Order: sequence, then structure tokens, then C-alpha cells
Amino acid sequence: MTEPQPGAHMRAELTSQPETWAAAADLRDAQALLPASGARVAVVGCGTSWFMAQSYAALRETAGQGETDAFAASESFVDRGYDAVVALTRSGTTTEVLELVDRIKGRVPTIGVIGDPESPLVSLVDEAVLLPFADEQSVVQTRFATTALALFRASLGEDLGGAIADAAAVLEADVDDELRDAEQYTFLGRGWTVGLAHEAALKMRESSQSWTESYPSMEYRHGPLAIAAPGRVTWQFGEAPEGLAAQVEATGARFVQHPIDPLADLVRLHRVALERAVARGLDPDQPRNLTRSVILDA
Repeated sequence: MTEPQPGAHMRAELTSQPETWAAAADLRDAQALLPASGARVAVVGCGTSWFMAQSYAALRETAGQGETDAFAASESFVDRGYDAVVALTRSGTTTEVLELVDRIKGRVPTIGVIGDPESPLVSLVDEAVLLPFADEQSVVQTRFATTALALFRASLGEDLGGAIADAAAVLEADVDDELRDAEQYTFLGRGWTVGLAHEAALKMRESSQSWTESYPSMEYRHGPLAIAAPGRVTWQFGEAPEGLAAQVEATGARFVQHPIDPLADLVRLHRVALERAVARGLDPDQPRNLTRSVILDA
């Protein structure tokens, strides 16, 4: 039997993102289960899901849908009179999420956005939004996270046609060798793309054991700019603050900004991370020290 190539699952899953985003955009009944406009909401998750929660919270509040906060499930403050808590998790088995939902059950309405329909979280939440078509075999998440965010964006009335087209174009393009081989990466974002920046840094760390950092764009000049240097990359998701590109380039570092939907630019990062990992002899489907879900001993 032929052995699977390193990163084979990640490659197939990241490549499917335009299709899974389109499927999520069509889930009108599922979107209707999310908190209604005007509700005061907390969104919780761990790791990648926490970063997607940050993006959703920023988008929802900016859209005038109501006060929306994002928390790491282990550090959440949900006893603040929220009208609903949205719990985002691919596996539905993450210990901190299960413990949080169990603790507030019967007191705060909970909505789970879940990849595995057989997970214990499905029966624990009040409403379950299931995305089994976006579930993954790779330990390193790509399509579940972005598909959940696509669902959230569609629920807020966004047309995802442009994002889907941009992602398809990214998948057709060649991977930039200079990006793949950089010494160090810093990812930046503003508003809802801060969550994407944090997720990009995590993806590159998980996949290829690389040195990565991430910040809100306006914070970068408050110290982190000190590490910019030739051979290093500063990657902006979405619109950059005025003058930042020139300041980064003056250090000799490469400033990266693509004029596409920022979620599609995250797909580009997925490809760079995968190819960097493979070039280093690593398998992002089985990254060092990581498992698909964090399940803590009692």
C-alpha cells in the first residue's frame, strides 16, 4: 500500500475551502440559529476557534448587530448578562468548552457551531449548528475554521462571492518561494482581521515549527517592529495603516499585503505553511506535541 504523502489531508482540506464556504453561505436555516440582531453575545473557543471567535465578534459588532465579546473558553467571563453564548469547536470534545457550556447550562442559551455531529457538545448545547462537511482529518485546522467564519459572515448579510472567487484564484496560483523560505513572520490585522493574523501565526507555528508573531496592525510600531530585518516577513491581512509599509521596508524586511478578501489571503497562508512544512521534512497532519482535540485528564 502506498504511504500517504506528508500533509496529504491538510492539502486536500485547504484546497476544498471555496466549496465549503459556498456550502456554508447556503445554510440559511443554520444561520438563523445564531443570535438575533440586538442580542448581547459572548463567543468562545480554544486555539484556532478562539481566533475565529475574535473575528466574528468584531464583524458582528461592527455590523451593528449588538455587543459581542470573544473569549478563550478557559478565560471566559460569561456571567455578565449575555443573551447567548456561541461555542465554536471543530471536534466538540475540547475540555474547556464542554466544561464552560455545562457550567452555564439552563442559565444562558448556548449555540454550538460544531464539526463532528457525534460529539458530546451536540446534546449539551441548546442549539447545534453542524458543519460535518467541513470537518477534517488533519490535526492542523484549515477549512473548518474558515468555513465557520464564512457561515458567520453570511449570517450577517455578507455576500461571499468575492471571497470565494479570491480563494479559488489563490489556489490556482504558484506558491511564493520567498514567502515559504523566510526566516521569520509577523502577521498583522485590523478589526476583524486581527483574529486572522493570530490564526495565521498559529498555523505557521503548528505546521512548520516556525518563529511567528501576530499583533493588531497599529501595535506593531510599539516595539515589535524592532525584529523586522532582511529575510523576514511582515504580512498584513486587509488594509494597512498609512505609512506602515514604508516603515517595514526601510528595515529591509518584506512587507506583504494582497488586495483580496482577507479570508482568501488566509488560504494563501495555508498553502505557504504547508509547503514550508513539507520542505522541512515535517508532516502538518501530525505536528509535534499536538493532537486533534485537547482533552484534559480529570
